Amino acid sequence: MTGSREVREYVRALVDAASLLMPEMSFLEQEHLRVILLDTKNRLLGMPTIYVRSTHTAIARVAEIMRAAVSARAVGMIIVDNHPSGDSTPSPEDVALTERLVEAGELLAIQVLDHVIIGRQRYVSLKERGLGF
Repeated sequence: MTGSREVREYVRALVDAASLLMPEMSFLEQEHLRVILLDTKNRLLGMPTIYVRSTHTAIARVAEIMRAAVSARAVGMIIVDNHPSGDSTPSPEDVALTERLVEAGELLAIQVLDHVIIGRQRYVSLKERGLGF
């Protein structure tokens, strides 16, 4: 008899991260910011929604995003948000948030692996574009 083990998905590449949330987030009518939380072996710990907002609300608070990672004891995280317009081009606010999260992650020993913007059936990696990292 084998003991029961929790089986978790591994997130090894950007395409894994995008495939986890793209089907769900591509057609949302409001902007959602979610965080993919990972353990030391890049196993998925969770994907909480941190914000649901309209275009008229304030930028996400770094403390609230990092709180989710600290609570889950994550050592890695990927930020994922959608642009309801369908345009996956990163905004200046996306880049600024990424910069602040990378800095906070360094202080907390939580690596921000990427920030992914999802549009209509496409995504953009801020890390691949060298924005905020």
